[in-house]
Amino acid sequence: MAHRRPEPGELEPIETASRDELQALQLQRMKWSLRHAYDNVPHYRKSFDAAGVHPDDLKTLADLSRFPFTYKNDLRDNYPFSMFAVPREQVVRIHASSGTTGKPTVVGYTKNDIDTWATVMARSIRASGGRPGDIVHIGYGYGLFTGGLGAHYGAEKLGCTVIPMSGGQTERQVQLIRDFKPRIIMVTPSYMLNIVEEFARQGLNPADTSLEIGIFGAEPWTEAMRSEIEARAGIDAVDIYGLSEVMGPGVANECIESKDGPVIWEDHFYPEIIDPDTGAVLPDGEEGELVFTSLSKEALPIIRYRTRDLTRLLPPTSRSMRRIGKITGRSDDMLIIRGVNVFPTQIEELILKQTDLAPQYQLVVTREGHLDELEVRAEMRIEAAARLGASDVEALTRSMEQQIKTFVGVTTRVSVVQPDTIERTATGKARRVIDKRPKEKR
Repeated sequence: MAHRRPEPGELEPIETASRDELQALQLQRMKWSLRHAYDNVPHYRKSFDAAGVHPDDLKTLADLSRFPFTYKNDLRDNYPFSMFAVPREQVVRIHASSGTTGKPTVVGYTKNDIDTWATVMARSIRASGGRPGDIVHIGYGYGLFTGGLGAHYGAEKLGCTVIPMSGGQTERQVQLIRDFKPRIIMVTPSYMLNIVEEFARQGLNPADTSLEIGIFGAEPWTEAMRSEIEARAGIDAVDIYGLSEVMGPGVANECIESKDGPVIWEDHFYPEIIDPDTGAVLPDGEEGELVFTSLSKEALPIIRYRTRDLTRLLPPTSRSMRRIGKITGRSDDMLIIRGVNVFPTQIEELILKQTDLAPQYQLVVTREGHLDELEVRAEMRIEAAARLGASDVEALTRSMEQQIKTFVGVTTRVSVVQPDTIERTATGKARRVIDKRPKEKR
């Protein structure tokens, strides 16, 4: 789909600034952020001192590599508010992770932080093709999860009309899309496919709606899934990236005119790519773990936060700032099956190439004796289930097993199941991996 390039007047000056201008601003803000963290957060003072570094040691952007990393466990260990760099009374909002693994990760925002967040989210929606006056249907979850409110405040700041639908109630999602005629939808890609499936269940063509743009994030997704969504929904599918610890959604976003990877809003978030094993900073273009340092956050400055997302930094194209490639996996959710490294997105790519399979799958890991076993559960499309016989399903199963062995390098057991068999989440992130291995044996 063709879209005009935004006029320069529609962009903030920093989006078209020279590299020298951008780096000068980054250095100024980075010095402030390091000093702010060191002076006001006991954890950072202790970790900096232990590493033998001081905020005054930062003379160039490259000097950041001398400073220690921040890990998710650091936030959990300082639960609930000990990572805040301002008095709690100045924190106007608190978000938190679900806490499914230990204590929740708590993040806080000052009034200025909320305004910054709304600004980068508005910038993200505009980069996606959104304009003031557009109706935006928000299907991200509201509440402690940062997705819904982050999208909401950004859309309002841009001057859009917001439908705060949140997640779940898929039939109602379809009804409101038909009745309110939004131009933009913001939701996880896996839940967007649920909505597409619901249109089909109701005998409706999902490509015949008012929707033109989908801004999808909160979980890794592939180019194959982008093509799937665009073809079935008749929209432009644009990638948004973020995480609560760094700000929330809106840390980076693709530009609709290029769709070549999310542009990092580098005036607020400084990226590095590191070797996940050694911690060494890697040059742009090399794949490794994405690390962020906040440059303007007041309530919760974050210094060299290890996201665990595996990607690479790419040169600027549509904006003056660098991009990230598609997230290929996470350094902490990589499965090792009999010595083979397996990422869920590798399996997803193969599933989406099969026209008879829906983009819904689960990887189930078990241990038989001393050996790990991987089962791939893949769902048939509704039309395929009505057409395929038992022998066809068996042939499809064998084909998938062979492709996974060839392209991923691991032997799996593939189970092709009926439509709507695999668990869907109501509000967002698909549960792609079920690891049943005994924890004490890993």
